Amino acid sequence: MSQLNPKFIYFDLDDTLLDHKKAEQAGLRDVHQHFDMFNGISEDNLLETYHHINKGLWEEYGRGEIDRHELHRRRFSETFQELGLDENMHEEAGKVYMNYYRNHWEWIAGAREAYVAVAEKYEVGIITNGFAETQRLKIDQFNLKETARQIVISEDVGVMKPDPRIFDHSTKLAGVNREDILYVGDSFTSDVVGGSKANWKVAWYTQTPIEQGYKLADLIFDDFDELLNKLGI
Repeated sequence: MSQLNPKFIYFDLDDTLLDHKKAEQAGLRDVHQHFDMFNGISEDNLLETYHHINKGLWEEYGRGEIDRHELHRRRFSETFQELGLDENMHEEAGKVYMNYYRNHWEWIAGAREAYVAVAEKYEVGIITNGFAETQRLKIDQFNLKETARQIVISEDVGVMKPDPRIFDHSTKLAGVNREDILYVGDSFTSDVVGGSKANWKVAWYTQTPIEQGYKLADLIFDDFDELLNKLGI
């Protein structure tokens, strides 16, 4: 008998199954090498500036204050402005970045083996924030359609995690009671808070848990073997 005993398991995609942060950093370092305009500006300065600006823009996007096109434009135009560069290069830089970013997609350590093992025993699905075309490319590249019975992308639904509506939608797709769904994700706000408010079970994948997480998550793990053990696999 499983110690969590779910009937359906949803996985987050970025930084739970796939290493988005690593790919993003590698893509930005490639951008730094690609353009001569970064002479005199370190890779770390570019990464730090971009991450700070991009994080704020995604928060605005999540609140519905800007659309995807403004996010795409501003994340590089404001980064370049902050670094004293030509912000009119934002469009070209955005295209170059996306091409490099895709070259660096890979599984989180241990995630592929764990996901395959879970999918052999349970019905599984994917819930991911992000732009639909990019997330679909990841889903196709890693053959997740072969195992995921439901794939939910925030842009398709019209709201982002932790909005309750994306969890309500995903509950209906799973076709089981809320308390019979387990959600595996890395983000405290999007996954742990969102999943627990939806009355789902939550397994929080994190290296740096916080006290509130112990109150909300049913499992906190930093190695996928721990998840398999709790699922009786």
